[in-house]
Amino acid sequence: MTGPSAASGTAPSPAAPASPEQVLSRASIRAADHLGLTNALLARILGLSEASVSRLRAGRYLLQRDRKEFELAQLFLRIVRSLDAVTGGDDASARSWLRADNLALGARPIDLMTTVRGLVATADYVDSRRAVL
Repeated sequence: MTGPSAASGTAPSPAAPASPEQVLSRASIRAADHLGLTNALLARILGLSEASVSRLRAGRYLLQRDRKEFELAQLFLRIVRSLDAVTGGDDASARSWLRADNLALGARPIDLMTTVRGLVATADYVDSRRAVL
C-alpha cells in the first residue's frame, strides 16, 4: 500500500453521497444539454434568472428543495425521461419533437414548457405516449 492511507493503516473514506439538490441540479443541466436548450430557455422552464442558470451550470448554485425551482426541475426531468423512452434515446428526435407543432397539445412543447401549466400538460402528454400499448 502506498499513500497517506497506507501510512496510517486506515482505508480511505468513501465520498459522501450526493444530496438530492446536487443530483437534480446536475441532471437538469445534462438534460438541457441533450435537448440543446439555452441557458435562457432553461431559466424560463425552471423559473430562474439566466444568471442563476449560468451559476447552476458552473456548479456554483444548486436547486433548492424548498423552492418552486426544485419542483419545476422534477417535472422537466420527468418529461426528459419519458421522451427518452418514447424516442429510444435519440436526442435528435427528442429535440425535434420539442420544437415541432403538436396538435394534441395545441402548441410546440418547448413553448408550453415555459409555464407551469404547460410543463404539467407536456409531462402528462409524454407520459401517456410512453404507456401506449
